[in-house]
Parts: sequence; C-alpha cells; structure tokens
Amino acid sequence: MIFYSLQETLLLIAAAIAIDWIIGDPKWPTHPVIWIGRLIRMLEKLLRGKEEGRSAGQIKGTGMFLTAVILLVSFGSMWGITAAAAWIHPWLGYAVSAWYISTTIAVKGLKDAAMLVYRPLIADNIGEARKYVGYIVGRDTEHLTPSEASRAAVETVAENTVDAFVSPILFALLGAAPLAMLYRAANTLDSMVGYRNNTYVNFGWCSARTDDVLNYVPARITGLMLTLAALLNKGMSAARSWSSVRRFARFHPSPNSGIPESAVAGALGIELGGLNYYFGQPSERARMGWPLRTMVPYDIVLSVRLLYTVSILMMAGVLGVWLCLR
Repeated sequence: MIFYSLQETLLLIAAAIAIDWIIGDPKWPTHPVIWIGRLIRMLEKLLRGKEEGRSAGQIKGTGMFLTAVILLVSFGSMWGITAAAAWIHPWLGYAVSAWYISTTIAVKGLKDAAMLVYRPLIADNIGEARKYVGYIVGRDTEHLTPSEASRAAVETVAENTVDAFVSPILFALLGAAPLAMLYRAANTLDSMVGYRNNTYVNFGWCSARTDDVLNYVPARITGLMLTLAALLNKGMSAARSWSSVRRFARFHPSPNSGIPESAVAGALGIELGGLNYYFGQPSERARMGWPLRTMVPYDIVLSVRLLYTVSILMMAGVLGVWLCLR
C-alpha cells in the first residue's frame, strides 16, 4: 500500500474538498457509489435466495457476510487503484487519490439536491417540490405541505452533514482514499439494506450497526462544528444550537442523526422531526429544537449555509495544520 505522510494526506483532503466544491458528483466516469450499489444488489440477490426456514440468526449472519465483502472489496479496490497510480508516477497517485476522496464527499451534491426542493417552493409549485423531496427521503411525499417539504430538505442537509462530509473526511485523514471509500461503502450499505422493516430487520442489521459505529465520533464532532458555524452566521444562535443538542439529540432513534438535526434546529430556531407517513402509515419522529417561528422554504438555504460553513471550517483546519507542520 502507498503510505502518505500526514502533510501529504492533508493536502490531498484539501484538494478533494476543493474538487467537490467545484465539480460535485462526477457524471463520468460512473460514480464509485453507483458501482458499490450495484455490487450490493447483486450480492444481496445471490445471498438471500429463499429465506424460508432460516432463523433470524442465520439471516443476520448472511448480512454480516455481505457487509464484510462489500467493505473489503471497496477498500481493496481503492488500495489497488491508488497504489498502481502512485507506482506509475507519484503525482498521478496524488491526483487519483484526491479525486477518489472527493467522490466520497458530497457538499455540492447535497446543496444541489436541497435547492431542487427550494426553487419550486418559492415558485409556489408544491407538486414539483414534492417530487424532488421524494428523491432525498423515504417518507411519503404526495401530501406534503410547503412547511413539511422544507422540513424534509432541512433534515436531509443536517443529517448528511455527517455522512456526506465530516465522516469521509475524518476517515480520509486516517487512511486516505481507501479508508474514505470503505466508509462510503458502509454508508451505502446502510442506505440500501439498513432498514428496520420486515425485509431488512435481520439481513441489514450488521450494515446498520456498522454505519452507527463508524459515524459515532464524527457525528459528535459535527455537532460541535455546527455550533461554531452558527456562531459565524448572522441571525443564528450558537448557544441555542448547543443547548438543543444537549436537550433533544438523545431522543432520536439513531445514536448519531439526532446530533446534527438538533444542532441545526437550535441554530435556526425551528423544530425538526414530528409526524411523517411511510407507505400510508403515520410515524411520529422525535422532535428536535424549539419552534420559535414557523418553518419557511428559506430555512433550506440557511441549512445549506451551515453545511458550507462546516466545510470551510474543515478546509481551514486542514490547511492550518498543514502550515504548522511545514
């Protein structure tokens, strides 16, 4: 494996953040997450087969095997690609590593998805807004009000500040592109099979728990960074953001998602969570923050502003440490 010094890794991460800010998710070549998703679906079909007669433990074991294979293949293939590039020429190794790290983060992609909801909302086109909300959440969207559509977009940006930025950057810091891609694979597994429904409660158990473990520390770092981001943005409250995390995060069913959601809710003075519908069935989610005002579409813009502030803070930190080490 090609080993990078800390200084080299920091520069690779800084380059990756800049690439994501400018380019976002690549249209060509095919995004690595798409290949990971295809492999997950193929192996799921092969591994599950007929589950009649299998115990819950046996199904969990099959899911554990899927998780292990996907993580090993993702890490190993990225190790091989970056090592081969570095063997050809060190600068090619740097370029390939920075590029692949950039594909594990999605600040621009997350912003673009949120703005696809925001633009029709301010144009009073609720039907179009509902369509784009359906691209980023799993809840029913056909009857969402403008406020509920705004809430769904804000919750997505808040939660994915961890998954789509802070976590992959921290794993890249520890192990460059291979470890960042391992994290992205774990997160993709969770998004595809990590559900608590009848289909995946056992098969996806390992994938969901792995994602929880990998995001545990990054989620808490993100809570701190969102509080600092609120301090740097006019009209937002850092004190209320931190108080919201301490008050509400523990009520979220996820050990991690409640932290960024409550931090954003507190910063903006709104309430996230509440009543959602899934396949026509009501589901009351833990409520995060205090409803000091009615939620409006512009809250989507403010949540994106917090996301970008966190990414700028991370970039500044990376470059600051690099300068100190020179």
